Amino acid sequence: MSKVEPRPVTPLGILVEQLETALMMAKEAKVATPVIEQLQTALNLAAGIDPYIEKCTTSESPELKEIAFNTQAQKWSEKFADGATGRELEQEMLSGHLEGQALKMFVYMSRAQSILDIGMFTGYSALAMAEALPEKGRLVACEVDNYVAQFAKNLFQASPHGAKIQVEIGGALETLDKLAAKGETFDLAFIDADKKEYVQYYQKLLDSNLLAPQGFICVDNTLLQGQPYLLEQSANGKAIAQFNQIVADDPRTEQVLLPIRDGLTIIRRV
Repeated sequence: MSKVEPRPVTPLGILVEQLETALMMAKEAKVATPVIEQLQTALNLAAGIDPYIEKCTTSESPELKEIAFNTQAQKWSEKFADGATGRELEQEMLSGHLEGQALKMFVYMSRAQSILDIGMFTGYSALAMAEALPEKGRLVACEVDNYVAQFAKNLFQASPHGAKIQVEIGGALETLDKLAAKGETFDLAFIDADKKEYVQYYQKLLDSNLLAPQGFICVDNTLLQGQPYLLEQSANGKAIAQFNQIVADDPRTEQVLLPIRDGLTIIRRV
C-alpha cells in the first residue's frame, strides 16, 4: 500500500502552505528583493517549527508508528464514499507523534489510572495514553464505526499495552450515558469526536460522575485550522468556537489552550 501524503489541516500547516504560495507569486511578479527575502525568512521560520519539535520529542513506539503507517495507507475517502456511515474519515484525523507524546506525558503527570477516550478513530491516541497507564490501568475508547473499531483493535494486538484498552462501539453520547449509568469514573477524558457534540460531551463529563473530582479533560482540535478566530467558519469551526467560549465562561473549570497540532485544551475543575 502506498502512503498518501496528508493535506495541511493545522493553523501552522496552512500558514506554511500560504507562505509558499505567496513567495512563489512574489517571485513570478518580480517583487522587490527585500520583500522576497522577508517572505523567505517568514517561510523558513514557520516551516521549521514542526520538524524541529518532532526532532526534539521522544520517538513514538514501534506499535504507534505502525498505527500511523496503516492509517495513512488506507484510502478512507473510497471506503466511506457511499456515505452509509454519515462520516467523512481521513488520515488527518490521526492524532500523530507530537500530540500522542503530549497526551502520554499528561497521563504520567496526572498519574491517571483510568482514561475515557471519546472518539478513538484508528487508536493512535488511545494506545499512546495506554502506554503511560500502570499495568492495571484501564482505557475505555468510544468509536461509532465498527469497521474502524476493528481496524484499531487488530493493531492493538501488537502492543503489550493493548490489553488495557476496552473499545465501546456506538454513538459517543449513548456510550457516555451507558457508562454513567454503570457508575464508571475516569481520571482523564480525551475528547476528539463529533465537533458539534463537544459541548454535550463536556457537560456530561462535569454533570455526572464520569470525571473524577480531581480529573482532567483534554480536548483536541480546539484551534480547528484557525477557524475559531477567523471570519470564515465551517459548521465544525462554529461549533468549536462556541465550545471554546462556553469553557472559557464556565466558572466550574479553568483551562489552557495549547497550540499543539490543531489545538489541545486542558481543563480541570476549580
